[in-house]
Amino acid sequence: MLDLNRLKALHAVHVYGSVGAAADALMVTPSAVSQQIAKLERETGSRLMERNGRGVRLTDAAGLLAEHAERILALVETAEADFEALRGEVVGKLHVGSFPTAARGLMPPALGTLRERHPDLLVQLNEREPERVVREVARGELDLGVVQDWLNRPMAIPDGLSKAILLDDIADVILPADHALAGRKEIELAELSGERWISSSPGTICHDWLVYTLRSADLEPEIVSMADEYPTQMALVAGGLGCAIVPRLGRDCMPSRVRAIPTLPRQTRRIYAIWRTDAARRPAIRAMVEALKEAGTLS
Repeated sequence: MLDLNRLKALHAVHVYGSVGAAADALMVTPSAVSQQIAKLERETGSRLMERNGRGVRLTDAAGLLAEHAERILALVETAEADFEALRGEVVGKLHVGSFPTAARGLMPPALGTLRERHPDLLVQLNEREPERVVREVARGELDLGVVQDWLNRPMAIPDGLSKAILLDDIADVILPADHALAGRKEIELAELSGERWISSSPGTICHDWLVYTLRSADLEPEIVSMADEYPTQMALVAGGLGCAIVPRLGRDCMPSRVRAIPTLPRQTRRIYAIWRTDAARRPAIRAMVEALKEAGTLS
């Protein structure tokens, strides 16, 4: 009988391409992954990994077994979801991933609600960027994810995933308090020609969105500082180093020396939960989504 944990280790190496990356995904040590695969080799009587330079690669036999493992693990997940749905109990463990702003702004009240209503459910929260959350939910490494995109630049969600909108989060321009436009009630983006900008890191959703949005308004952004956390961006604005566009969910500690001005048109990002459609019958998934929606109404 093939051991499921050993199949899971082999499948992770197949998906991520190395023992180290598989260990990170499974949140165990590389040694533990190697030991599981060594035991699987003894069970199957086949060589599954071989040296390849400084690393290792899977053999043809391992590739074949990994493909079967993917189907087996999917069936096990479906069986577990069906059994939980039959019992109707919100119990067990839920692996959840969330991008940083939602991890700070939505998760604390949502997890507090779950703890009160369903004390036998253990939720493990992992902070991730949205693209990584989508990948890990699709692969089954996370049970549920909280992600975001922008209404003018939506993110594709793979087949096999379901989603529920949690809230629409409006973003405003953040200006130094002594800026010439700081007293305005609204600002058109075109009026910010020549400004210097503070942005998230290149390659992140928010950086790519900012560049896309400013160029759509015929502005070529001059990005002078980059910080991934919105409080840091606002602190840089307060220091007179530039301006930024910050969603309201990320403005829990806005400095006194800045002003937030709505834009025309409004800049809005959509925050939603995603999960594998096959797991939708799990009461724990439904309870988590409900708690997140309630947290969204408070934001």
